[in-house]
Amino acid sequence: MSMSVGSSGGRGGRRGGRRGSGKRAPMSDINVTPMVDVMLVLLIIFMVAAPMMTVGVPIDLPETQAKAMNADTQPITISVNPAGEIYLQETPIGIDEIVAKLEAIATTGYNERIYVRGDTTAAYGTVMKVMARISSAGFKNIGLVTLQEQDK
Repeated sequence: MSMSVGSSGGRGGRRGGRRGSGKRAPMSDINVTPMVDVMLVLLIIFMVAAPMMTVGVPIDLPETQAKAMNADTQPITISVNPAGEIYLQETPIGIDEIVAKLEAIATTGYNERIYVRGDTTAAYGTVMKVMARISSAGFKNIGLVTLQEQDK
């Protein structure tokens, strides 16, 4: 009634007696190291590329000494470029379409925050026409976007 603790019952070792024959059994473990390496490289690439994807309409904003506003949610942005073209977010629209599109996408109704971005070389009249249309439609939270002045 004795039991052998260290032996494998005469089969020649752990792999069923193949130690002496020179052939190795296929490894059944999954090697996840290459997958982790690829995932880390992709993570770094996306972290670097993500800020570049949110550029929007290229506009040279004026600088002011106003303080930054607190922003809990993403506001609706209307941009006026130097050529006088109007963009809702990144989509070009006509001045007659502003109110209808704003009413369609405003989730909080007329309390939606709307930011107007006007290029420094854009016609002042075009920016004011856009703001007048938004205000006359009943939207209350309208703001002009500027950059903070840099101390020179």
